[in-house]
Amino acid sequence: QVQLVESGGGLVQPGGSLRLSCAAAGFTLDYYAIYWFRQAPGKEREGISCISSNDGSTDYADSVKGRFTITRDNAENTVYLQMDSLQPEDTAVYYCAASAAIGPCLWVGVRLDYWGQGTQVTVSS
Repeated sequence: QVQLVESGGGLVQPGGSLRLSCAAAGFTLDYYAIYWFRQAPGKEREGISCISSNDGSTDYADSVKGRFTITRDNAENTVYLQMDSLQPEDTAVYYCAASAAIGPCLWVGVRLDYWGQGTQVTVSS
């Protein structure tokens, strides 16, 4: 099967950190741009970050820039999202998705070929 498997979510206090993982099964992430999205109950899905396939360039939403870092480990076929300085408004289900599109990360008109199942992140004291 072709899958993305997310892990690393959990409960963390405000100001704390978590690292999410997005591991590929059945295909290699080397040739895919990887996106992270999040969705809180009653809210629209929000694009958080992306790492490109060709040169490893990254992009971040204003809401997380400076706090979140996306990285790729091709040897492990895994993309990570390091989340620091977490706040309650970061509480959401986080999803990763893969796109075979080339070039820099795009947020409009991009085809997302694979999705993970999501992992819950809760920031609360």
